[in-house]
Amino acid sequence: MGVALPVIRSAPTSPLDPLTLKINPELVERHLVRFLQDEVIRQRKMNRVVLGLSGGLDSAVVAALAAKAFGSENVYAFLMPYKVSSPSSLADADLVAQSLGINASVIDISAMVDGYAGRYEEGISPARLGNICSRCRTVVLFDQSMEVGGIPLGTGNKSERLLGYFTWHGDDAPPMNPLGDLFKTQVYELARHLRVPAVIINKPPSADLIPGQTDEGDYGLGYAEVDVILNALVHGYTRSHLLDLGLEESKLDLVNRRLQSTHWKRRPATVAMLTDTAIGESYLRPVDYR
Repeated sequence: MGVALPVIRSAPTSPLDPLTLKINPELVERHLVRFLQDEVIRQRKMNRVVLGLSGGLDSAVVAALAAKAFGSENVYAFLMPYKVSSPSSLADADLVAQSLGINASVIDISAMVDGYAGRYEEGISPARLGNICSRCRTVVLFDQSMEVGGIPLGTGNKSERLLGYFTWHGDDAPPMNPLGDLFKTQVYELARHLRVPAVIINKPPSADLIPGQTDEGDYGLGYAEVDVILNALVHGYTRSHLLDLGLEESKLDLVNRRLQSTHWKRRPATVAMLTDTAIGESYLRPVDYR
């Protein structure tokens, strides 16, 4: 079910106007709470959820939404640091858990990650290490979902998904994600509405693998610019139109390259179709036929 994200100020005059991304956070909160309740309680007949709590903005927002949807006693958050993770990230995640009154446990994934990564004596790149950490956290999350009898929630936002800035079959693995259609700047707006602790809202987003690393440093642009460009591209505005409106060519190309080169990460596994009942192609879940 889709939701309109209405402009709450004057109508934008250009696809590059930041007002195109303004949302009504109260309406979005209500919709996402109902979405979670519908998917977990009505569709799956369950009432508990699990999520990874990183100390970052997105997981804090998902935790807040989950607490509203199911009650804090039915939300199980797992803090999964690696040995190079910043202690402040763990402290921020604990702050979120304490402020919401949700269940929280720390599971250190260092031995799990190093059990595999340690076979490479020369070491591995930060990108590979990050992917290994993400997939190990996913293993923990799905296993803990069986332990507590809950459903895993994803925490990736639309900006990361469109830029391919996530680990395939890692961050995107949970079966439902309330933030997947919200750009990062919109998640910030929702976070302020939900009263996520200011220390989390104000710190630069980071994968927390290398000291000083930030999402925006990796992109070469800040989310305020990235999101406006992404929004224009996914709405079908042409390169020539956006350049005519004054968008810098280098910024447009930077964002568009990442968007175009990562479509494969946003699709499920490609199955060779042999029948007219191929799962996910011709045969859909029963709810899709309603």
